[in-house]
Amino acid sequence: MGRKHRGGMTKARVSRIGSFAIASSVKDATSISCTTFNILAPIYKRLNNKDQSCRESDYRANWLNRNHRILDWLLNERSSIICLQEFWVGNEELVNIYNKRLGDAGYINFKLARTNNRGDGLLTSVHKDYFRVVNHQELLFNDFGNRVAQLLHVELVAPFLQCRNNNVRQEVLIVNTHLLFPHDSSLCLERLRQVYKILQCVESYQKENQLNPLPIILCGDWNGSKRGHVYKFLRSQGFVSSYDTAHQYTDADAHKWVSHRNHRGNICGVDFIWLLNPNRYRKLLKTSWSQAVFGMFKYQLRQASLTENDAFAFLKADSHGDYITYSAFCEALRQLHLIGHPYGLSVEETKDLWVQTDIDGNGVLDYKEFQQRIWNPTWSEQRDEISHEVWKDDVHGTEQTIGFGVKNAVLFPTEVEKGMWPEDYSLSDHARLTVVFSPVRMPCSRLMA
Repeated sequence: MGRKHRGGMTKARVSRIGSFAIASSVKDATSISCTTFNILAPIYKRLNNKDQSCRESDYRANWLNRNHRILDWLLNERSSIICLQEFWVGNEELVNIYNKRLGDAGYINFKLARTNNRGDGLLTSVHKDYFRVVNHQELLFNDFGNRVAQLLHVELVAPFLQCRNNNVRQEVLIVNTHLLFPHDSSLCLERLRQVYKILQCVESYQKENQLNPLPIILCGDWNGSKRGHVYKFLRSQGFVSSYDTAHQYTDADAHKWVSHRNHRGNICGVDFIWLLNPNRYRKLLKTSWSQAVFGMFKYQLRQASLTENDAFAFLKADSHGDYITYSAFCEALRQLHLIGHPYGLSVEETKDLWVQTDIDGNGVLDYKEFQQRIWNPTWSEQRDEISHEVWKDDVHGTEQTIGFGVKNAVLFPTEVEKGMWPEDYSLSDHARLTVVFSPVRMPCSRLMA
């Protein structure tokens, strides 16, 4: 493309031409693109609302036609990275079709089934014109919901070869996952724990391979909105929602787009491509986890109209002093259903929370510790300041690495970008999200203490 496109397109331009903007950006030799799409496994697709047992998987012509249409869209868009959820790994014919059509188009494919033979799973494909696969790991949680995740460590290749420099790493970590559906409030903590495990695995991989900070792209069906605890948790780790960044949406703009109509008939925005750039300062992972759990704790107390003083009194319970004991702390967690059931905090997790909260280590929590660790913890709300400029060769100073600016992002069908779900859309019960990234050079960051 010409030089005038390198700086990215304006928001109005993106909205006006929709998918065509993505198609044009994909052809730009200075960009890479990523698509995430829950393609609705035929074993889950209901064909008759009155007969819940009537599924698309029983009608070969139906699922064959729909999946060929999905592949037509994917191959027409030709994203550098494709992350699919609810891929029907249990059907060999379907798996072979995806392997053949994507393979013929130049993709390297990795599939992963959910545990306990659930039938569906994940498919992650990267195009060999853009990436060399350094490593691939499968993350099996073996917990409630039989959830899994894929981690790909890739290196950028042509057309970025002309930008190659011995002092600049050109590697990326890609994660594809599908979180548990929040069937009831007791599962909120389990969903948060699933994300925590993913980030722990990513962090462990980086340490084991002695990797300095790399850009991380998290794709998938998160089964939670911008209003949820998972969203806040990822934000505290420095991740940004690529779609919201492209459209300059804030947290207050959650109603402006949707990406899913669930089995209850509700429309919601749950599909995200998260980006963490290597120059983002972020909290220690355990700190973010603790604050996320206390965020759930605080949310429930506020729902009950408890003020800060009320909350301290609730935690203090029958303590004779002006402090909170460990037993009272546990009882409060039990009353708020954060412990005492199969998906609640374990004894080890509960003790770890207590240790982090008891700042002076004297075995009780005073009001100041309650404020600093539970009621008013400091969240990292730094904005992503990465510009849309392309790489420059005159980089000086600290150690450099590759990062990404969000150049463009589009949801299809386009109606969902206005918060509406089209009745005539039949490819899936999810929208397809594609984001275009522009590589930029940037210094590495360090974790916050």
